[in-house]
Amino acid sequence: MRYESHITSSASSASSIYNVLSNLKNIERVRGMIPEDKIQELEIEEDYVRMKVNGLGQKIGLFVEDKEADKVVKYGVENSPIPMNMWIQMKEVGEKDTRIKVTLEADIPFMFRMMVEKKLQDGINQAADMLAQFPYEEWEKGQTI
Repeated sequence: MRYESHITSSASSASSIYNVLSNLKNIERVRGMIPEDKIQELEIEEDYVRMKVNGLGQKIGLFVEDKEADKVVKYGVENSPIPMNMWIQMKEVGEKDTRIKVTLEADIPFMFRMMVEKKLQDGINQAADMLAQFPYEEWEKGQTI
């Protein structure tokens, strides 16, 4: 199934958004916000992040699968109980006005779809809203939040 977020607007350039989102090392900037009781053994590199998620028993990974400068970053997931991938599209419509859309594709078994569909849709809409608020230009300059 494919789930698409609503389109959000960021006050950053597509270039700044792309530069931050295409380098997973930037997750270090929000590491302190990640709940340690839910995620352990966090490994962060430029093209991948691996972590042990409480309740899964194995490390799962998020990696940059594909990217096109200033347009899209596509992420894959490894060792997930549900095969999925996600991509973030960006389209600059004006100076410091870039639209963002998040798409999640997940192979959810039919019997579970009704239980998780609304939560997944709400989650990707929240992700798009959150991504629109990041201070991309400051992060590009090496500043932290």
